[in-house]
Amino acid sequence: MTCVFCDIVAGDAPASVVYRDDLVAAFMDIQPAVPGHTLVVPNRHAASLAEVDAESYWRVFEVGRQVAGALRASRLRVDGVLFWVSDGDAAGQEIFHMHLHVVPRFPGDGFEIRIAAYEDPLPARPLLDRHAVMLRTAFES
Repeated sequence: MTCVFCDIVAGDAPASVVYRDDLVAAFMDIQPAVPGHTLVVPNRHAASLAEVDAESYWRVFEVGRQVAGALRASRLRVDGVLFWVSDGDAAGQEIFHMHLHVVPRFPGDGFEIRIAAYEDPLPARPLLDRHAVMLRTAFES
């Protein structure tokens, strides 16, 4: 199966490239949520966050930060910037090559991320503490 982002990185598929170096590429999303919506991808294929080597991972986010600065310096409307990574099908990932969305935001832009309340009322501290222990244990192993 071919990967469209690998094809873009290789120069085999068209893209409106914003930036490229040895580790990452940044290009305009062809289905932008708003004007200026940019993707930053590692050049080496990695389907998920867990597969990205550490150097490329940090470079993706550093270039994302630079793209955010370029967006703010451009003539595009930018009152804020959203960084967004979907990791896995359940998280809404559609292209299985890790990528960072850098999305300019402004009031009334029409782009919405809805987060349903976990519980109402909010979870009690003992439950949050148990979840923290579960994560610490997994983190340490």
